[in-house]
Amino acid sequence: MSDASSPPPDEKQSQAPLIEHLIELRSRLMKAVIVVVLVFVGLYAFSNDIYRFVADPLVALLPVGSKMIATEVTSPFLAPFKLTMVVAIFAAIPFILYQAWAFIAPGLYKHEKALAFPLLASSILLFYCGAAFAYYVVFPLLFSFFVHTGPQDVTVMTDINAYLNFVLKMFFAFGVAFEIPIATFLVIWTGITDVESLSKKRPYVILICFIIGMLLTPPDIISQSLLAVPMWLLFEVGILFGRIVQRRRAEAPADSD
Repeated sequence: MSDASSPPPDEKQSQAPLIEHLIELRSRLMKAVIVVVLVFVGLYAFSNDIYRFVADPLVALLPVGSKMIATEVTSPFLAPFKLTMVVAIFAAIPFILYQAWAFIAPGLYKHEKALAFPLLASSILLFYCGAAFAYYVVFPLLFSFFVHTGPQDVTVMTDINAYLNFVLKMFFAFGVAFEIPIATFLVIWTGITDVESLSKKRPYVILICFIIGMLLTPPDIISQSLLAVPMWLLFEVGILFGRIVQRRRAEAPADSD
């Protein structure tokens, strides 16, 4: 009875690699979580300083006598705590993505490995560049618009938790927007579309960029352009690299002959 109910040898062999992969996945997830926790513990002593740094673009523009406030009892603790956790995750992104890379790399072909790692590194760098662009370029103009367009008899006192939620959304939005070259390159490299087709859609892409800028920024052309123009230029960068890929693919048969 036991022999009849046991799985066949082929099924046992197929289950063994799956279990090994699941064990490896768990191990790499645990390593990623441990690194995030360690970075968080190291940064927690500076949580108020980190929040002050993130709040500087707004605080520097507040009228004399104005300051940020906390409308909830737990906000003075939870806002810096949450920000420090997000910063810890951001700081650990290279290690987290390395663990993901180490997990999937054995199943990739040699030419896929040669391309995937530079794309992974570039995506990390572009995300950081997007967040830095938001902080150093967009926030000063954005908050200047908000502060100086309100009624003069209204005192600006922003809640620290509401401010944190806003800036985190902006960091994420600009970080993702700066991934456009990677996305453009991938759709060309995988053959979903080609450079000529994307080039013909350029007017629609520019329109979409300005629509996104309109939705994510204040209703003035300067703020909208600060997001729309970089998105369009990054799209052009993706087109450029896609054109290089197509040229190399066209030259490959001639080289092999």
